[in-house]
Amino acid sequence: MPKGSSEPKITDDFLKKETGDVRTLGRYEALVTGAIAVLWALFQLALAGFLVLDSTKVRAIHLAFAMALLFLLDPCLKKQVKFFNFLSVTDRIPVIDYLLASAGALCALYIVFDYNGLALRAGAPIPRDLVIGVILVLLLLESARRVIGPALPIIAIVFTAYAFSGPYLPYLFAFKGVSVTKYVSNISLSTEGIYGIPLGVSSSIVYLFVLLGALLDRAGAGMFFTNLALSLLGRYKGGPAKAAVVSSGATGLVSGSSIANIVTTGPFTIPLMKQVGYPPKKAAATEVAASTDGQLMPPIMGAAAFIIAEYVNVPYIAVVKAAAIPAFVSYFGLFCITHLEASKHGIEGLAKEDIPGFLKTLRGGVHFFIPLAMLLYELVWLRHSPELAAFRSILLLLLIIVVREAVRARQQRRGLLSGIAAGLKIIGAAFIQGSKNMMSVALACAAAGIIVGIVNMGIGGMITQIVEGLARGNIYLLLIITATASLLLGMGLPTTATYIVMASLTAPIIVQVGTAYGLAISIMAAHLFCFYFGILADDTPPVGLAAYAASAIAESEPIPTGIQGFLYDIRTSVIAFMFVFNPDLILHEISSVPHALLIFSMALIGMSAFENFAQGWCFTRNKLYEVPFFLGAAFILFHPGGLASMINLDPSLKYYLFPVGLGLYCVVIAWQRFRVIRAKEKRRVVLFDKTVDVTKNGKKHR
Repeated sequence: MPKGSSEPKITDDFLKKETGDVRTLGRYEALVTGAIAVLWALFQLALAGFLVLDSTKVRAIHLAFAMALLFLLDPCLKKQVKFFNFLSVTDRIPVIDYLLASAGALCALYIVFDYNGLALRAGAPIPRDLVIGVILVLLLLESARRVIGPALPIIAIVFTAYAFSGPYLPYLFAFKGVSVTKYVSNISLSTEGIYGIPLGVSSSIVYLFVLLGALLDRAGAGMFFTNLALSLLGRYKGGPAKAAVVSSGATGLVSGSSIANIVTTGPFTIPLMKQVGYPPKKAAATEVAASTDGQLMPPIMGAAAFIIAEYVNVPYIAVVKAAAIPAFVSYFGLFCITHLEASKHGIEGLAKEDIPGFLKTLRGGVHFFIPLAMLLYELVWLRHSPELAAFRSILLLLLIIVVREAVRARQQRRGLLSGIAAGLKIIGAAFIQGSKNMMSVALACAAAGIIVGIVNMGIGGMITQIVEGLARGNIYLLLIITATASLLLGMGLPTTATYIVMASLTAPIIVQVGTAYGLAISIMAAHLFCFYFGILADDTPPVGLAAYAASAIAESEPIPTGIQGFLYDIRTSVIAFMFVFNPDLILHEISSVPHALLIFSMALIGMSAFENFAQGWCFTRNKLYEVPFFLGAAFILFHPGGLASMINLDPSLKYYLFPVGLGLYCVVIAWQRFRVIRAKEKRRVVLFDKTVDVTKNGKKHR
């Protein structure tokens, strides 16, 4: 990192905004909030280990922790407003926020306190139920506004207004409407709304994976992955950018947040990219695109992946299997983009002295692979539940942290107890950070539950008709509408909330319209499509916070950085459209390893061909007549069944078209290579002729 740089402060500021932790607290206040955060972590670990509670009670307690912590850490207003300065206090926790934190927690826990009574009067709430239910909705919307902005609360309010005003709307939008009793019963007092599937997944699974990521981050795994990537790739053309892609992908294994990914890897990779010649905007944009796509990486894939498993009703490992090829192919696309950008700008790698040693780096952090290997072993080999796999990996990582610090203390002759204390301090800080990171996820899931609950009241059918009417029954137009809506919606929402809203509204329609076209679109493909574009929305300008975080590090303009990062990411989005039409890319009904490897290999080559087209470059600048070769190769390699249907080939023989796609790609590569060699020869001849002319004029002879 350049001397005197202020990146850590800038990135810390963005991480605080991401978690909602923007207050500077006194000792007592820090103790209170820290205790709540640690208790939340211990509660979640106890659930995974030995504590047995009804799922509804678990969701309520989970929400109570999130709301209490949020109101204590995040002020009502981020900027001071005349006459309302008391709402933007950041140097202490005002009394009003203590009251809101208490009220939010108690309202969330009401379903726990009167569990039996609410069960007996389900659908017929008494006045007390209605009052507390309405207060819960209001406090939840306010807490969501504080931590993730106004977009999600506004959407929830619009849906609520639609639910109540339905009978009075024009015929096209008319809806039978709901009563206050039905609204509160469904949204606040049952598992159809706030306490629905999204919050259930957040409380049972997502917290543990976020905690695992926080533990790894506090232990130094982010820096280890970055240095390891630099040690392997730093010397090659555009090495720091390639290392940024690889390290962000590795960090994405355990981080569900693009902002957290950027502030972990960006302070190291962005200055190095600038050092070798990348313009600040493109250096920041590369980190933005790589960190945004980190949410695609199995096995964690952000909170939305676990919700996909619930919505599609499949084991979580089935979601990992389906997302594996698109995730790795998407990252390979970014890797290709960095190489082509470096080729276009003549950017080389790092000097040898700037590259960390591979073996030294590996020895210093090889222990970080142990809990990840444990996680994969539990998920893939033993087929244990995600929560059990994460719980056991966390226990192993806790032991590793304590042992590592004890060994360091002994080497430094500080005493064994000193090392153990240092390890426990890291664990405590990780527990607090994990809880803070979970606030936005838990509150987004709960607030999105309001929208899902309203859709399930009957509005979903009306919205389906409207969306289908806009698409006019055209599957291609429907996909474009869904992708565009996800990108626009995601500008103000976190990925999880964007996915929940779009999947609730459009995933079933994609399957229905595809069936009408004779296309067997799987429900998994439809949900992954919504998820994919919800992820890309993280860097959609002008709002994308990921771009602001990276541009602060690179000292570039945020909006141009966001546009460039979006252009990089959108160039990998071809895989999302392709797996809708070619379910083989998500390994739908494919269990053969050789078959999967063939599909993966074809997809990698297809992505490479597509990026050559998208970047306008291979070995040299593309000629117009070369473009059809790149596009043809990409189409055949991504979707051989498409060409098979065009030429009336038996679908079972479609993979015999692999050589055709590969041949097209090889032809244009060979031709570009020939063009480069010929251009070099011409340049040599020109230079030679100039040299001869100079010697003659200077009366010198060879």
